[in-house]
Amino acid sequence: MRALVVVGALVVFALVFVVVALVRDTQSGVNGAKGCPDGYALADVTLRAPKDVKINVYNATDEAGLASSIADDFRNRKFQVLKTGNEKATDDVAVLRFGPKGVGSAHLLRAYFLNEAERVYDPKREDDVVDVVIGSRFRQLATTTEVNQSLGEIGGRPVLPENTCAAPADK
Repeated sequence: MRALVVVGALVVFALVFVVVALVRDTQSGVNGAKGCPDGYALADVTLRAPKDVKINVYNATDEAGLASSIADDFRNRKFQVLKTGNEKATDDVAVLRFGPKGVGSAHLLRAYFLNEAERVYDPKREDDVVDVVIGSRFRQLATTTEVNQSLGEIGGRPVLPENTCAAPADK
């Protein structure tokens, strides 16, 4: 009988603890746009699966056909490749260009370049496509294991660009 009383008391204590925690929750609304200053863009920080990420791949090196080759690599990894082409030369490993709707996608793509890709945020860009510009220091895309390790190093959530707030998760 004493055991039932003790278990009952523990259950009541746990319920009270959960109710108090929910009532005093100070994180509600953190992911939403509440308190977002006027003029700030709502950034989509959702870390998407590759099949849900749209990209354009551009070659900014002297190597002919590199954009098509890298685009095929990304397609094999289930990314949606929309366009390929050439760009002005860059000495970076890669450059990721994106707008507010592509923040989470760019965060994922950065891991495919072992966090060495330059990020260029354009607040006026209205699509969710990320431009991947392959530079002269590029060697190869990271393996799945390297991507997972790289995501662990840079953290789970993307860093918000300046003058942005996280968009509500249910959008």
